[in-house]
Amino acid sequence: MKKFKKSDLVIPISIVIHLCIINGILWLLTPETYLNKINYIYYNVAWLSIAYAINYYPTDRKERFTTNFHKSFQLYIVFGLAYFALFGFTNQSFDSLEYQLLIFALICLCITWYRVIFFWARGKYRKVGGNSVNVVVIGRDTMLKKIRNVFDDPFLGYRYKGYFDDIPSTSPTYLGKVLDCFLYILENDIDEIYCVASKFNKKELQNLINFADNNLIRIKVIPDNKQIFSRAMSIESYDNIPVLNLRNVPLDTEYARILKRTFDIVFSSIVIVGVLSWLSPILFILVRLESPGSLYFKQKRHGLKRKPFWCYKFRSMTSSADAHTKMATKNDMRLTRMGKFMRKTSIDELPQFFNVFMGDMSVVGPRPHMELHTLDYEVSVDKYLVRHFVKPGITGLAQIKGFRGEIIEKADILNRTRLDIFYVEKWSLWLDFDIIFKTVFNVFKGEERAY
Repeated sequence: MKKFKKSDLVIPISIVIHLCIINGILWLLTPETYLNKINYIYYNVAWLSIAYAINYYPTDRKERFTTNFHKSFQLYIVFGLAYFALFGFTNQSFDSLEYQLLIFALICLCITWYRVIFFWARGKYRKVGGNSVNVVVIGRDTMLKKIRNVFDDPFLGYRYKGYFDDIPSTSPTYLGKVLDCFLYILENDIDEIYCVASKFNKKELQNLINFADNNLIRIKVIPDNKQIFSRAMSIESYDNIPVLNLRNVPLDTEYARILKRTFDIVFSSIVIVGVLSWLSPILFILVRLESPGSLYFKQKRHGLKRKPFWCYKFRSMTSSADAHTKMATKNDMRLTRMGKFMRKTSIDELPQFFNVFMGDMSVVGPRPHMELHTLDYEVSVDKYLVRHFVKPGITGLAQIKGFRGEIIEKADILNRTRLDIFYVEKWSLWLDFDIIFKTVFNVFKGEERAY
């Protein structure tokens, strides 16, 4: 299968196809009076320059369709600015903004579909042996079992041949002792060696590295994990010293923060202007008719980096001394009739869009708790404060999974924290969209614990 391994043309072919899509759509849908050779050159250079700047084309073997999908959004946004800037710089006019937006959207859609087809075709090609690499592992520990999950995925193109270790084994993937590996690697056309660092001293490891370098074989070292690895870790480089970052948060990147904050501002503005502007006066009358007091209820809660802020809600209860210490419970006597309806439909949470607009909260994120509860959970629940690495949200992953409202038993807060940490570690804009959609769906479906 060696002849199938070369994939040097994958990136050039992708570049050519992308440029063909851009130029083809422009040629078919844009009148000749609006485009000339200079325009075509400008769009092609702009696309290539932006793609190069964000390192869009180089793909990792383990990359899937969704792995670096955020780069596509970056490319579309910046290229879109370049696309429409041309008309301003050249003082050219066009039929309508809507028509040009349609053309640009069609370009993005076609390139996205090419991405879908590319990863699907690449997976099928690898499954039959194309674009594959033969790998062996030298040394065995608990990490070998975990890395096998990657090697055994046919769509990633790894061909796992087995492992060498000085401790004999009856496993069908056991190939022999470490000294036997050198001849086997040369005779079986091995492309990559994965070495378990804890099995070798410095001299042995250096000999293995020299052997790989002298035979044009890639070598990758599996570090000694000491049971500390997690799905949130990343490797950072300080000069030539690798440093393991055990808490890599996607929202720590400037691009992610800007993207999420922009979405929060736009979404909260729409709700404030389109819903709260007329709903608040109506609720003010209905709430005051049933019980005296303010329309709004505010409470100190902990947000990003555990910083306290005032969280706003529509008042759903009568005034009480324990309002800031006791959560709402089922059949709570403090609830008003209007309050029950608002909590059942989650209308009471809508003022938190003001918190989102002001930057204390996000539309999606871990739900903020009362200060008293945070003080309790941060010492009684392991890793509870990890959820404070991001802004709290009006809705979150834990809420759409059923862990909302009252904490009845210890498992409720443990599961809520577990899902909040998963969100912190795996955030993406698509995950936010999914959570928002399911939140709206649950409002109409009704939730048992919405009280």
